Amino acid sequence: MAVNVRARKENGKLFFDFRYKGKRCRETSSLDDTPANRRRMQKVARKIEAEITLNTFEYRRYFPNSSRAAAFDSPQQVITPGYEVSANEDHDHPSFKSFAEQWLEENEVSWRFKTLETNRGTLRKHLIPQFGEKRVSDITKADVLAFRSKLAKVPGRKGNATLTPKTINHTIGVLSMILAEAADRFHFTFPLQNLKRLKQPRREILPFSLEEVQQILDQVRPDYRYYFTVRFFTGMRTGEVHGLKWKNIHFESGHILVRETYSQGRTEYTKTDGSQREIVMSSVVRDALLQQKKSTGQSDYVFHTSSGTPLDTKNVTQRVWYPLLKHLGLELRQPYQCRHTAATLWLAAGENPEWIARQLGHTNTEMLFRVYSRYVPNLTRNDGSAMDRLLRSQIQNTDQHKHKEEPHED
Repeated sequence: MAVNVRARKENGKLFFDFRYKGKRCRETSSLDDTPANRRRMQKVARKIEAEITLNTFEYRRYFPNSSRAAAFDSPQQVITPGYEVSANEDHDHPSFKSFAEQWLEENEVSWRFKTLETNRGTLRKHLIPQFGEKRVSDITKADVLAFRSKLAKVPGRKGNATLTPKTINHTIGVLSMILAEAADRFHFTFPLQNLKRLKQPRREILPFSLEEVQQILDQVRPDYRYYFTVRFFTGMRTGEVHGLKWKNIHFESGHILVRETYSQGRTEYTKTDGSQREIVMSSVVRDALLQQKKSTGQSDYVFHTSSGTPLDTKNVTQRVWYPLLKHLGLELRQPYQCRHTAATLWLAAGENPEWIARQLGHTNTEMLFRVYSRYVPNLTRNDGSAMDRLLRSQIQNTDQHKHKEEPHED
């Protein structure tokens, strides 16, 4: 006996439509007609079909508030239409686990793959173990503050004794998005209003000097020389360089079009809309790309492995980058510092800050001045001397003019 999932025309809510013991039954849920909700309803529909076939179906167990329930079976465990629930869940306010999984499914289409994997991991590792059985409306600000304190004691990765403030803020941020959406849908007060983020220590950047860049380019493996030339003098992110295709290299106009990024085995849209940009090729970058074209010009990707696939970040870092820095006696730092190096060298050369921001894919110059400007004095030695020269020149001209106007005594 088929159990169909349909939507009501008047309000768009999903309902079950089936026949049981010779009677047509229609039971409405509180779920809107979305692909995710239909899948959840259909999962329950298949269970109902199987139980009707096996003669084990109990109407009130699935539809306790239905007017038809009294005509069929005695009340037992309640299962809310649309998804399975725990003992703490009711028809209006689902458990955190149920709603979080629905929220993730509804939003995955709008996220980049890396974002999806990060948020999924946050739910699996931290949020569902902590709040999974609680109803979304029962989670309080005190619960979240206690949870955040607990997170601060969790062992971290990469040598960190505990989770970093950045990781904790992201975890609470995911929780906040889920509870905000649940509060809007189920009409309860959002509990995390005015919750402040933990302060994150400022991350120091370690750009290379022009002399160090020259050392690296002179000593790096020949098959990576043009790769690092592009990285040092375009400011492209790692994924943007690895996802760079020849179709986006325009030698005629002198531009590199940043349109895609490569990460975790897939090519996808750039980090943000602002990251979609046109980078002006310097003569050094142009020459490097022309040389690179001789070896990979017949492929889609500008830089790739011997098998034609995009470069793997970990492989480049561990097998090429770090060994080279050790050989040169330079402080170890991630290849991403090539991007910071480009920014500081542009600033040192006196390029327009707005132009630099566009090259980096920033929508304004705020980050440029906040992160990079303090490196300019170290590179150019313009540590206030320009202002001093201006003042001295102005004062000197004023004094000379004054002396010319003063009368001379005989």
